[in-house]
Amino acid sequence: MTQRENQGMALGLLAVIIFSLTLPMTRLVVHDVNPVLAALGRALVAAVPAAVLLLWRKQRLPTRAQFKGLCLVVLGVILGFPMLSSWAMQTLPASHGALVNGLQPLMVALFAAWLSHERPSRAFWVCAALGSALVLAYAVIQGAGTVSAGDLLMLLAIILGGLGYAEGGRLARDMGGWQVICWALVLASPVLVAPVAWLAWHHQGEIATKSWWAFGYVSLFSQFIGFFAWYAGLAMGGIARVGQVQLLQIFFTMALSALFFGEHIDSFTWAFAAAVVATVVIGRKTAVKPAVAAETVQPQA
Repeated sequence: MTQRENQGMALGLLAVIIFSLTLPMTRLVVHDVNPVLAALGRALVAAVPAAVLLLWRKQRLPTRAQFKGLCLVVLGVILGFPMLSSWAMQTLPASHGALVNGLQPLMVALFAAWLSHERPSRAFWVCAALGSALVLAYAVIQGAGTVSAGDLLMLLAIILGGLGYAEGGRLARDMGGWQVICWALVLASPVLVAPVAWLAWHHQGEIATKSWWAFGYVSLFSQFIGFFAWYAGLAMGGIARVGQVQLLQIFFTMALSALFFGEHIDSFTWAFAAAVVATVVIGRKTAVKPAVAAETVQPQA
């Protein structure tokens, strides 16, 4: 791997560490708040610093082609994944959701091949498919032979999230990582105001202090700051390859869920997580033919 690809992997790992608290924090928030309000509200809050940053840096408006791509980012990482995963966290432990979320890298690789014309090797696809098969097996075994409604919601969230990740990584090659998420949040904000206001007006019951802190985290870190490193990393290191780093999020989320939120993680779950992460280590050494733009265009700082 080149120095640029290694830098992309490092940025991807930083983003994954930030994202690893998303599901546990979301689980705290939806204990007191409607999951749709939690998902859309966090994006609306994140849109404020995004707009300020764009104005301060005097960024030019996206082109028509970039606007179309940003719509896919909005669909994936601002609407789809946050809403569906919030619903899933009403019934699934965060550690379970984290393992199911291990399918995300495969979705990212598929969308990268489609949207960015990256060409992973056969060995790469074998590793990605093996890791995904382990995740699906875990979900079925834990569900006593069936897949729960929460698992289905997470699967839909993963598909849409993979779309938003891959398209955002493609756009970051000429827009810059932080510009992509900032413009996506700003463009989405007009359609978020009315439903957030309506749901907030009809909210009943108190919201615990810890839920407010969790909401602040998913708003500023999961929905905003984490994407600075994530999209820049995808642009620099290749969308499919860096996307595989997200499988490490399983370990981080499980460990943090046990440490800070008191979830019990049995040895069976740890064993499956270790097997899934092993596919990342192997897949990291496989070949991925990048899109031409990934080699020639530096993302903006």
